[in-house]
Amino acid sequence: MILLGQILEVLISGLLSGVLYSLVALGFVLIYKASGVFNFAQGAMVLLAGLALVRSLDFVAAQGFPMWTAIILGLTFAAAVMTLSAYVIERFVLGPLVNQDGLTLFMSTIGVTFVLEGLAQMVFGAEIYPLKLFPTDAWFLAESIFPGGILLNKLDVWGGLIAGVLVAGLAVFFQRTKTGRALRAVADDHSAAQSVGIPISWIWFVVWLVAGLVALVAATVWGTKLGVQFSITFLALKALPVLIIGGFTSVPGAIIGGLIIGAGEKLAEVYLGPFMGGGIEYWFGYVLALVVLMFRPQGLFGERIIERV
Repeated sequence: MILLGQILEVLISGLLSGVLYSLVALGFVLIYKASGVFNFAQGAMVLLAGLALVRSLDFVAAQGFPMWTAIILGLTFAAAVMTLSAYVIERFVLGPLVNQDGLTLFMSTIGVTFVLEGLAQMVFGAEIYPLKLFPTDAWFLAESIFPGGILLNKLDVWGGLIAGVLVAGLAVFFQRTKTGRALRAVADDHSAAQSVGIPISWIWFVVWLVAGLVALVAATVWGTKLGVQFSITFLALKALPVLIIGGFTSVPGAIIGGLIIGAGEKLAEVYLGPFMGGGIEYWFGYVLALVVLMFRPQGLFGERIIERV
């Protein structure tokens, strides 16, 4: 019974940690699904959103506003920053590169990464800023069944709930709204979408705006977990195995891929670590992604690409 309780605790902890990876992966999926661009700057967008939020919270709180008023004003300011960044990226980076090949667009997002990091450091500073929007203590569940109970972190639970709401909202957005259908049309063929009157510049602004708002949501959770700091940009690398497993074009796949990676990392670290050495959780996800690539290159839920020659 003790062993079963330990396994359940590790598994649940891993699943909830995987959901936090998925919050970052969702931004990648949105932009790739709607524009065919792999956005290497998603981690920098999370950092920018987190810095804008925490610095605005500090400023508003210093003026004597109540906590909930400060949170609302801080989120509003951070959303405005992400809106401005989406406009600038579309207007001055992606707009001039319409109909260019994917490698050119990918390289442009690398440039955007360094620009966002530099601007964030120049405007908001480079210190580690604590952010406490969610509770970080834990519950002990099923104490009557398992000795000591099962430890469950409240922050991870909040992350899971937020991710579920995001996936449901994005699914409705892509499938049920006119703008969502236009986004999918642009992703399929830029030229054909333009020929039927879909404004590419507006569509790309919308998708970068939505990805920026998703980055803001991810920043609230990851900032509470780690503090808002520049190492958050490396979350982009942690999201890569999630994208490969779930598929670059699938919103639900980003969640399921995160669950697989999170659970696999924790189980491997606890039960294989004593035999193979520590640090398994840092590379296990990439090995699992390589295995998936060998059998299903488009990911478990990605769209199969068929090219006719």
